[in-house]
Amino acid sequence: QGQLAESGGGLAQAGGSLRLSCLASGSIFRRATMGWYRQAPGKERELVATSTSGGDTNYADFVKGRFTLSRDNARNAVSLQMNGLRPEDTAVYYCYGAFAGRTYWGQGTQVTVSS
Repeated sequence: QGQLAESGGGLAQAGGSLRLSCLASGSIFRRATMGWYRQAPGKERELVATSTSGGDTNYADFVKGRFTLSRDNARNAVSLQMNGLRPEDTAVYYCYGAFAGRTYWGQGTQVTVSS
């Protein structure tokens, strides 16, 4: 069993930066794929970035070069540094974990980018 707790997010201007953090409880997350998804109003939840336990990182095309996913397995933590924010990045961002066929989600944190 495990839980994911997000922090960070908030309001930023276009071109600005925000940092999201996620702390996982439960040792399984050291072996899990972890990362971030987001969901904008009226849209489906979409992948932002994920990292395997071995450190292989995958980014959605729309964040490449702007967002950086970092993982600290010793702390069971994953963070998302978001630079060059755009109004279309406005969404609820969810911490994500997947292990042994099971998916875990955080409660979500709102990111709003003004133009």
